[in-house]
Amino acid sequence: MPDKRTHRGPHPEDAQLFTARTLPTLQKAVADMGWLLSRGYADKSTLKLVGDRYALTKRQRMAIMRASCSDSQLDNRTRKQISPDRMESQPLMIDGYNLLITIEAALAGALLFVGRDGCIRDLASIHGTYRKVEETLPAIETIAHTLNNLSISEVIWLLDQPVSNSGRLKQVILSFAENRSLNWDVQLVQNPDTVLIESNQLIATSDSNILDGCKKWLNLARIIIKTICPEYNLNLLDLQTEFE
Repeated sequence: MPDKRTHRGPHPEDAQLFTARTLPTLQKAVADMGWLLSRGYADKSTLKLVGDRYALTKRQRMAIMRASCSDSQLDNRTRKQISPDRMESQPLMIDGYNLLITIEAALAGALLFVGRDGCIRDLASIHGTYRKVEETLPAIETIAHTLNNLSISEVIWLLDQPVSNSGRLKQVILSFAENRSLNWDVQLVQNPDTVLIESNQLIATSDSNILDGCKKWLNLARIIIKTICPEYNLNLLDLQTEFE
């Protein structure tokens, strides 16, 4: 069945699965998973152990998996994170789908959650095909506004070439940038993860594998979302025990 969604909005189950009542259990699950990962347990077996202990559903397990990391991963990510006041107008390489879909989801009122590393993530996925939604252009506009405030000198968007409609999204972003005289480039690459990990440039992503391997990163999605909080009623769930 073709995907006919026009919004990146909330999943119908999330209103019951992620509530003030379930939050303490989910936070405990993230804490337990972090404890086990820090002691060498494998991701898959840890998720099953914790998920079974707290009787979590598939979507709840997906959330705690994306929110969790080991102590060493947390230390590594924290050490390499660049704060906005240390930007110094340097170029930025963006994990395109990772950032865009999170901001689309935020604008559409979908569930967002804060992970143990302070990154804000969502439960959306594109399953090999990207579909432009009503939030796409507003999301790009919101990203551009934040980048301008951060005085980013140059932006390179990386999009997954194997994902259908990447070429169309590239033209949408380039047209937007051209109309506003932005110094943006969009590149279609076979594997953006590898490019981002190997790059010496500052990158923007919340992808755990990339964060573990990259040299320096900016928590851009969180910066953007904190900026738009006053205007939008965000569905933001804190799955860490301390969130500033």
